[in-house]
Amino acid sequence: MKRTRLLLVRHGEPSRVVRGRCYGRLDPPLSTAGRRQMRATRRWIAHLDDVHVYCSPLRRAVESAGLLAGRRPVTVDDRLREIDFGAFEGLPYTEIEQRYPDLFRAWMAHPTGVTFPGGEPFEAMAGRVRDALAELRRRRTGQTTIVVAHGGVNRIVLADALGLPLASMFRLAQDHGCVNVVEYVGDAPVVRAVNLTEAPC
Repeated sequence: MKRTRLLLVRHGEPSRVVRGRCYGRLDPPLSTAGRRQMRATRRWIAHLDDVHVYCSPLRRAVESAGLLAGRRPVTVDDRLREIDFGAFEGLPYTEIEQRYPDLFRAWMAHPTGVTFPGGEPFEAMAGRVRDALAELRRRRTGQTTIVVAHGGVNRIVLADALGLPLASMFRLAQDHGCVNVVEYVGDAPVVRAVNLTEAPC
C-alpha cells in the first residue's frame, strides 16, 4: 500500500496584541519570537523534496508557511482556519469569565461541547477540517505534505488518527511552531511524532 505522510505544523507565536485574549478569526501577525520559531522549525523539513505546503488563510499561518516553504508551493485552504469564537473574539479571558460566568465554566470543563455566542460550533469546525484532510490525502496519496495551521486543527487530526474522542484532544500538547507526523498506510493512520519542537526527526 502507498504511504502518505502528513506533517502538521502549528503556526509560530502571534503578536503580543492578542496575549491573554481569545482569538480565533482575529488576524494578528507573528511576533519576533514566532518568526524565530518558524525559522527553527525549517530544520524538520529541510531534507524533504517534492513536498507541497497547505495552510490556513489566517496571517499567522500564512507567514509561518512562507517561512517554512522556501521555494515549495503553498496552497491556502479556508477549511484549515481556527474556530470562530464569536462574541468572545478579542476579549481578555478575565473579561469573558466576568461577563459570561456560566458559559466560561462550561468552556473550561468541556471545551469541545460549547457553542460560542455568534460563533462556530465545534462540530462544524471538526467537519470542515476532516473534509480538508480527506481531500488532501486523496490528492497527495503516496507523498509527503505539510499542513501549517492551528492548535485546534492539529488536535482534531491527531485525535482522529489516535482514535481519541474529540473531548480528549486537549490532552495533546501543541506548542507554537511544533511539528507532528502522521503516516497513513492506505487508510490506516500511524502517529509517529507529536509536538516536536527541539531536535530534527
